[in-house]
Amino acid sequence: MPIAVVRAENYYMPPPREPADAWADVPAAELVWKWMEYRTGRRLIPPTEAVEDVYFARINQNRWLADCSSCGSAAIVSPADPRFACTECGWGWCLLVFPSDPASVEAGLLGLKPGLRNWWNESDPANPDKPVVGDADHAASKG
Repeated sequence: MPIAVVRAENYYMPPPREPADAWADVPAAELVWKWMEYRTGRRLIPPTEAVEDVYFARINQNRWLADCSSCGSAAIVSPADPRFACTECGWGWCLLVFPSDPASVEAGLLGLKPGLRNWWNESDPANPDKPVVGDADHAASKG
């Protein structure tokens, strides 16, 4: 059985002293806040307001991630709850853009070793594989 791409709801789990379903009622985007609160041993309060930022979710080494444009931190996210708020700087809640069929993107990566599974939305300005406008014209003129 192939190793599945990691989503927030499969990564941010309650501590061993609690029942496995203790956080079952917590939305996927808020699981990181519960997990960080437990891991740091301090109270963390998620933002209450949404911001106008829109982030693109990406797959990095087999995990769905969102990167904070404010501080550069990142968190594992989920297409089941397309929101992100940064636990480091408190910026959020931002809307996350996922592909229209996340399961298809995940399935397309299953042939790769988990550490090599990377995917960027082609519309993401940070996409390192995004074609540069004019490259085709430049290459054609050299030909």
